[in-house]
Amino acid sequence: MIRLRIQLTTWPRRALVLTDTPRPDCPGCDGDGGTAHDYGDHTGEYAGTDWEPCTCWDETRRWTLLPLPRRPRWLRRQHPDTDPWAEPPF
Repeated sequence: MIRLRIQLTTWPRRALVLTDTPRPDCPGCDGDGGTAHDYGDHTGEYAGTDWEPCTCWDETRRWTLLPLPRRPRWLRRQHPDTDPWAEPPF
């Protein structure tokens, strides 16, 4: 059974997509969609986390509903750190 939700994606272009979600009562992943496994390097220190997806969910199953328009070039901010509205009023 497919459990669908609407999601906003930004790559390769902003769009609304309909995507599958993990089964909430799955005994293998507890509704997370997979299992994370931490691993270490040759000294035993933490080196990262591997993600093993669960069979209750297919993260590649998605359909684009609505591509969103791009903002006009003159509305895009070139220097967000010099925005006068970002400063406190007093």
